[in-house]
Amino acid sequence: MKQKTTVIKSLHLLREAFRGKDYDYTQGSLSKAIFLLAIPMVFEMLMESVFALVDIYFVSQVSTNAVATIGLTESVVTLIYAVAVGISMAATAVVARRIGEKDNEGAKKTAAQVIYLGIIVSLLFSVVGIYFSKDILSIMKASPAVIEEGYRYTQILIGGNITIVLLFLINAIFRGAGNASYAMWVLIFSNSLNIVLDPLFIFGIGPFPEMGVTGAAVATTIGRGSAVVLQLLLLWLGKSRIQLAFGHLKLQGKIILNLLRISWGGIGQFLIGTSSWVFLMRIISEFGSEVLAGYTIAIRIMMFSLMPAWGLSNAASTLVGQSLGAQLPDRAEKAVWQTSKYNAAFMGILSIILLAWPKEIIQFFSRDLKVLEMGTLSLQIFAYGYVFYAYGMVIIQAFNGAGDTKTPTKINFFCFWLFQLPLAYFTALYLEWGPIGVLFAIVIAEIVLSLVSIYFFKQGSWKKIRV
Repeated sequence: MKQKTTVIKSLHLLREAFRGKDYDYTQGSLSKAIFLLAIPMVFEMLMESVFALVDIYFVSQVSTNAVATIGLTESVVTLIYAVAVGISMAATAVVARRIGEKDNEGAKKTAAQVIYLGIIVSLLFSVVGIYFSKDILSIMKASPAVIEEGYRYTQILIGGNITIVLLFLINAIFRGAGNASYAMWVLIFSNSLNIVLDPLFIFGIGPFPEMGVTGAAVATTIGRGSAVVLQLLLLWLGKSRIQLAFGHLKLQGKIILNLLRISWGGIGQFLIGTSSWVFLMRIISEFGSEVLAGYTIAIRIMMFSLMPAWGLSNAASTLVGQSLGAQLPDRAEKAVWQTSKYNAAFMGILSIILLAWPKEIIQFFSRDLKVLEMGTLSLQIFAYGYVFYAYGMVIIQAFNGAGDTKTPTKINFFCFWLFQLPLAYFTALYLEWGPIGVLFAIVIAEIVLSLVSIYFFKQGSWKKIRV
């Protein structure tokens, strides 16, 4: 009877999480708060990663060069993600703080300024993507064949990056307000559209033109663009705490400066992290297209598998921001440690799965022997660091949720630029370990990052940050 009651309560909470009803996350059970935030955030992160996996799945049936194009382009697009995520961290921190302070008008005004920032940033990137797509692939040491086959993909994806940026930022606004289910349903809609459009544009099914890898960029951009339209409709017509009106659209210099002040740390933090992935991709490209393709597939699978963990981390970020806004720092700290334990349990199970069946997972995307060998090796090595990643990502997001984006920036700078990149270069090229040197450098650096993050979090200076 007791077990049946527990199941009913769990199903009720699950339904509540998906429906996204307003809930005061600064009061009551922390476990319930984490659950209500984490479930839609986990699905949101999974949906974001599905874009990449769907593209890889269909494009891998076109050619190895097409897969390499996606890998090289995405390594550059991560720089756009870095800026978008950096601003989104500021958006979540400030909106969550205002909600915790019960200042809903302040949260709405902040949301409007976040959108303005996103539009300006994306237009700058669009110019680069439209006019310099071939140069971008050339800088990444793509072969002439890869450049010729894939430059249109790069041009469309980066040229239409406003869909990427606004999708990140508006979902960050929803998360900060505690309306995580909005972000989830937006991405479910967007991915459903992308899954339908991808094969149509890539293979030229029915009246659609056969565009190869370029079709993947077209389908993804349409999918994300449709999601942004839906987000804007929800902001204007939805029932979330952030419901905009024309009065909120006035430029607010003070709010924009505050967002920029917080964003610079977040942008720097992710530029350091993501640019290190660009350099790692550059090192891997020295060993041929098959190795690069295998590494790219493994990275995509790894990122997909980490999405639920990032969802839990984002839940911690919102809880920290709202708790600090409500003057409850102890609740904020307790939320972080509790979320970390849940994350570690999930990641431990995931690491066992990846260690047990890496080849079977990679085979779903490619059966080329060299691609399969590299992808399998990559997944196995990545899995050894998963439990450490669990703590590191939650604590980093806790800093960001508090508005302390400078501390994670310093941690990233040390762990990625001063430690990971030199180690990868030294082991892969100088010691001639090849790709395995890069893989070990990735895992060791992530473990060091987690340990350093825990040390600084325990110092407690993040509790005193004002946003």
